[in-house]
Amino acid sequence: MNAPNPHILAHLPRIAQLSDAAINRIAAGEVVERPASAVKELVENSLDAGARRIEVAYADGGKTLLRITDDGHGMRPEDLPLALARHATSKIDGTDLLNINSFGFRGEALASLGAVGRLTVTSRYAGHDGAAVAVAGGQIQPVRPAALRGGTVVELRDLFCATPARLKFLRTDRAEAQAIGDVVRRLAMAEPFTGFTLRDVTGGGDGRTVLRLDPENGDPQDALAARLARVIGRDFVENALQIDAERDGIALSGLAALPTYSRGSAVTQFLFVNGRPVRDKLLIGALRAAYSDVLSRDRHPAAALFIDCDPLQVDVNVHPAKAEVRFRDPWLVRGLIVSALRHALAEAGHRASSTLTGATLGAMQPGTAPPAGRVYQMDRPGQAARGAAYAVQAPSAPDAPGFAETGAPSARTEAAPDAARDRDQAARPLGAARAQLHENYIIAQTDDGMVIVDQHAAHERLVYERLKAQRAANGVAAQALLIPEIVDLGEDAVLLLEHAEAFAALGLTIEPFGPGAVAVRETPALLGVVDAHGLLRDIADELADLGDSAALPTRIDAVLSRMSCHGSIRSGRRMQADEMNALLREMEATPLSGQCNHGRPTYVTLKLSDIERLFGRT
Repeated sequence: MNAPNPHILAHLPRIAQLSDAAINRIAAGEVVERPASAVKELVENSLDAGARRIEVAYADGGKTLLRITDDGHGMRPEDLPLALARHATSKIDGTDLLNINSFGFRGEALASLGAVGRLTVTSRYAGHDGAAVAVAGGQIQPVRPAALRGGTVVELRDLFCATPARLKFLRTDRAEAQAIGDVVRRLAMAEPFTGFTLRDVTGGGDGRTVLRLDPENGDPQDALAARLARVIGRDFVENALQIDAERDGIALSGLAALPTYSRGSAVTQFLFVNGRPVRDKLLIGALRAAYSDVLSRDRHPAAALFIDCDPLQVDVNVHPAKAEVRFRDPWLVRGLIVSALRHALAEAGHRASSTLTGATLGAMQPGTAPPAGRVYQMDRPGQAARGAAYAVQAPSAPDAPGFAETGAPSARTEAAPDAARDRDQAARPLGAARAQLHENYIIAQTDDGMVIVDQHAAHERLVYERLKAQRAANGVAAQALLIPEIVDLGEDAVLLLEHAEAFAALGLTIEPFGPGAVAVRETPALLGVVDAHGLLRDIADELADLGDSAALPTRIDAVLSRMSCHGSIRSGRRMQADEMNALLREMEATPLSGQCNHGRPTYVTLKLSDIERLFGRT
C-alpha cells in the first residue's frame, strides 16, 4: 500500500491574509541575508541623505550590534514612524519605477530590519528637535525626544533574534566582519567625496578602527584614483590604465590593470552602474572577454569600472538586493566595455606591471651587507670624466705610449658612429642589448637601469600580433568539406542561422537543412579537422546564455597562438647583438608586447638605484 502523500491534506485549509510581522520577516529574507546586507542598505540610506561622513560600527561580526552614524539631512520627528513602515519612502512617488536616481527606492530595508532585530532610529532634521523611535519584533514604539547634533544614527541589535533559525546559517564572526568590510569598501569606491570609518566595537568602548577613509579632494578623476589607491592599493593604480569612453549616451570610466597585474581570482573586479555596486553576469563576461587575448583562463583581470547612463536605460528593480541590473541594450554596453578595454591595452604598448620589479628584487639574495656607516666605494664620476677615462684606456689611441702609427683607420673614428647608435638605443624604453644569458634571456642597458627580456615569450607575442593582423587584412581561409556534415540542434538551429553571416566571415559556412538541423559546408582551415557538432553546440550554448558567442574567434585565436609559439625564437638559440636589438625595437612598436599570449610578462625592468641598493652602494 502506498504511503500517504504529506502534501495532500485531509481538510482543505482556508485562505487567510498573513500578518504584517510575517510579511516583513519574509521580505527580510530577501533584503537582509546577513549583517553585511543590513550595512549595505543602511549606508545607502545615508548616502541618499547627502551624508559626507559615515561611520559603521559592529560587534561580533554584526550579529549583536550594527550602528551607522551619518551627517546627512536627517528626518523630522513626525516622519520617523512612517520611515519604519513597509513600502514607505521619500525617494520616489511610485509613478515611474524606471527613472530612479537614488540607491534605495523600495522602502523595505528599515521595516525588514525591525522585523528580525531590535532597531532604533535617532535623527534630527535642521530646524527641528532630535527624536528617536524603536521597533522590536515588528512592534513600533512611540517617538521620544533624543539628543543629537544632526544627521541620523541607526542602531540594530540582536540581528535575527525574531528568526533564530537564520543565525545557524551565518558564518563565523571573522567571515561576517570581512563581508561588512567588503560592502563598505565598495560603497566607498563609488563615493570618493564621502568619508567612511569602520570600527569593530566587540567588547565595548570605542573599539578598533578597521578602516578610515577621509573625503577625497580635487576633480572627480583624481579623487577616484586616490580613493582606489587607498582601498585596493597603490600598486593597482600605478599599474592600471585610465578608461574613458562613451557610446550612444553610455559612458565608461575607471581603471583597468595591465595583464601582468592579473590575479588568481576575481576578487579585485569592481563594477558600478550609476554609482551602484553590482555583480552582473553580463558585465563580468564583458570584462573577461576584453582580456581574453592577453590572459590565460586561470588568471583574472583587476579593474574598477563605472558605467553611467540615463536611468531609463537600465532597470535596477530586478531583485530586492539591487545587486543585479538589466540594460535596455545589453550588447551596446558589452561592446563598449570590450572595445574600450582592448583599445586601452593596445595603447599601453609594451608596458608591463611595475610590481614585477619588486618581485624580482625580492627573489634576489644579496650577500651580507657592510656594517652601517662603512661604504666601500669611491664617488661616482660624472659623464665627462668617464668619457675621458675610457679614451685614455683605449688601446688604439694614437697618443698612447707603446703603440706605433699604422695605416689602418683609427678605431676611435670607426667607433664614433657605433657609440652614437648605442647611446640612441640605450635611450629607448627597452634599451640597448648587452648580452644573452642561458640562450634565453636578453640583458639590455637603459639610461637609468637594465631590462631582462624573455626572448621566446617576447617573440611569441610579436608573431601572434603579426598573424592576427594578417587575418584581419585577408580574412580567415575556409576549407570546403567534401561531404557536408549535418548537425541536429533542435531549436538552437534557428539561433545559429541568425548569425550565419558572421560565422561565414570566420570561415564557418552553415545552411538550413530541414527542421532543427544545419548543414556545415565549410570550416576554418586553421582549425584542421573540426568536430562540427561540438563546435556548433558550444556556440549555441553561448548564444543562448549571453546572446553573443566568442567560441569560434577564441578557437581561431588559440590556433594562431599555438602557431606563434612554434614559430617564434626558441629558448636555447644564440642571438647576435643586431638580432637582439631588432627584437627590442619591435617590442616597443607592438601593442600588448609586455606579456606573452598566456599573460606572462615578457620583460622585467630594474632601476640602477635598486641594483646599487642590493650591493650596499647607497
